[in-house]
Amino acid sequence: MPPRASIESIQRSLGAQKLDGWLFFGFRGSDPIALRILGLEGRPHGTRRWLYLIPARGEPRGLVHAIEPGMLDSLPGEKTRYASWRLLEDGLAKLLEGARRLAMQYAPRNHLPTISRVDAGTVELVRSLGAEVVSSADLVQEFEARLTAEQLEGHLRSARALRSLVDEVFSLVARDVRARRPVTERSLQEFALRRFEEQGLTSDHGPILAVNAHAADPHFDVPQEGSAPVREGDLLLFDVWAKEKQPDSVHADITWCGFVGKKPPGEMARVFDAVRAARDAAIARVTDAFSHGDEIAGFEVDRVTRAKVDAAGFGEFFPHRTGHSLHQEVHGNGANLDDLETHDTRKLIPGTLFTIEPGIYLPGRFGVRSEVNVYHAGDRAEVTGPPHQEALVPILERF
Repeated sequence: MPPRASIESIQRSLGAQKLDGWLFFGFRGSDPIALRILGLEGRPHGTRRWLYLIPARGEPRGLVHAIEPGMLDSLPGEKTRYASWRLLEDGLAKLLEGARRLAMQYAPRNHLPTISRVDAGTVELVRSLGAEVVSSADLVQEFEARLTAEQLEGHLRSARALRSLVDEVFSLVARDVRARRPVTERSLQEFALRRFEEQGLTSDHGPILAVNAHAADPHFDVPQEGSAPVREGDLLLFDVWAKEKQPDSVHADITWCGFVGKKPPGEMARVFDAVRAARDAAIARVTDAFSHGDEIAGFEVDRVTRAKVDAAGFGEFFPHRTGHSLHQEVHGNGANLDDLETHDTRKLIPGTLFTIEPGIYLPGRFGVRSEVNVYHAGDRAEVTGPPHQEALVPILERF
């Protein structure tokens, strides 16, 4: 299987970034980024170390163990075999001859943990051979996080399916509450999972259905037994993510909130208004940047969003980043909108997809989040699952 990105395109980017090469390292499937970019997904991971260098100029070359000599056979370039640790180090020294500045899946001080796939000892070994190791974060985003036209179409289909599912779930709640039939967080999650199967969708985890105080937990996990009932007067948060079952499909990921009644209490409405204002400020900021051809980093969008939440008096109750990269994993490897959990200085680049999802969580009471997906279309920002949620959905009035 050929590399997902062409060697020539990678070499052009290496030259533009003044890098001598991109060094990939694998051990028992330790780096899924490398596997995907090199087109090694689906192949046996093996039990021995391998390294593969794509230089800025010239032929790639690799280093493989003598008992697993075919690990990199699908990739171009000469492969040298080693058996002992001494031969590994000697072979690596020859592999790196002439390369002084190398990108690896490494992030200084682990500021970007999604990129930090190479262990510290391997980085030390490469440095001991005279090479400077820099982060491959920008390269990863360019060759891993961009969507193909087919992936974008699949994402759009998934986004439409999830948006319809929100209405289905809220309608089910309305019918059951009116009929005084029992409905719980767990029964709603099971309904959503059945709809996934019927629509050819898949997810790494069931969606979040959370009422009241459970909605104040951003990563609430619906229990198998003893989940909370959903009753009139409750706030219901529905966070749902999924993708199509076809290979290479890309996720959609949205969150909507409803009130199981006709008119939400004033405080719930005020909290939602603050979340909506923060969400819309982030959308406006990326829209302005993209339409004017301006570069903007993930941390800058997070600052805009967080400033709105701070101004509304809820800053201490917004404990997570504004958004994350979306791709084949629900948390992708592109730039995140983050100046809280990390300081993500990566630029948002055309062809990538990300979430905007501010939230306010009042412990022991309730939480509100509004999540949309945004595609960087080059000269514009496309929110892929409109319409936006403009108010808490009054479930017993709307459905």
